[in-house]
Amino acid sequence: MFASLTKKPLWLNLLVALAIVALLVFLFFNTLEYFTKHDKVVTVPNVVGKSFDAAKETLEKDGFDVMIQDSVYRDTAKAMAVVKQFPEADASVKVNRTIYLTVNRAIPPDVVMPNLVGMSIRNAAIVLKQFGLKMGDTTYKPDFAKNSVLSQEVKGVKVDPGTKLPMGTAVSLVLGSGLSNVDMMVPDLVGLSYREAASMLEGTGINFGAKVIDAAVKDTAAAYIYRQSPDHLTVDLRPNRIRSGQMIDIWLGTQKPVRDTTRQLPPPPPAENNY
Repeated sequence: MFASLTKKPLWLNLLVALAIVALLVFLFFNTLEYFTKHDKVVTVPNVVGKSFDAAKETLEKDGFDVMIQDSVYRDTAKAMAVVKQFPEADASVKVNRTIYLTVNRAIPPDVVMPNLVGMSIRNAAIVLKQFGLKMGDTTYKPDFAKNSVLSQEVKGVKVDPGTKLPMGTAVSLVLGSGLSNVDMMVPDLVGLSYREAASMLEGTGINFGAKVIDAAVKDTAAAYIYRQSPDHLTVDLRPNRIRSGQMIDIWLGTQKPVRDTTRQLPPPPPAENNY
């Protein structure tokens, strides 16, 4: 064969080679449309909101390939539901195109509880959203820091900053309502244990302020209050007054103090008998 080619003129061989190349190019472009289905365009169906299995079945039935591109968590969507697709619904594409899906995670990821104490309710709401948490119920208790967060809770239990919580958890806030207009006598806490004093103040709206704890104290709850500020009585033995929302500073020690019997309220005057 090669011998016969070499006997022919060069120009003839070149002409044959060009004819072969032209034939191959012609065949390539005429079969390309068949293999690529160039003219076959389909519309992408809308699968957002469907479960992944249902979306996959719908797309594959229309000749698409399906791939999970990403996963997110939205507490408003069902687990493993499609929340996004690319190309989007109603887009015109070729058959066999891959449709990329973003699905909702079945288990919410953990997020860290921020420290909201001391923030205004508005700032607390912004921070909760940034951390992927939701604002729960809000309650108020007397405190001089009006509308400031006093405590952060989940299902009635205080939650410390740094605690891991499932994304979307509702966090309830206890806010300060300001000082009450009604004042009361400063309670006498000296001689009580910290536990007893806390029980006495519960429901009064009065809180503990600074706690000065002696070095010997090992158990704060069982320690005794030997000093408080403001005092129960003034210097001239009149009752001190306090409002709900204010605080009492206390000093704690291991020994129960001996009460000063000279600093007590005078007994009430005897009742008059009108006969």
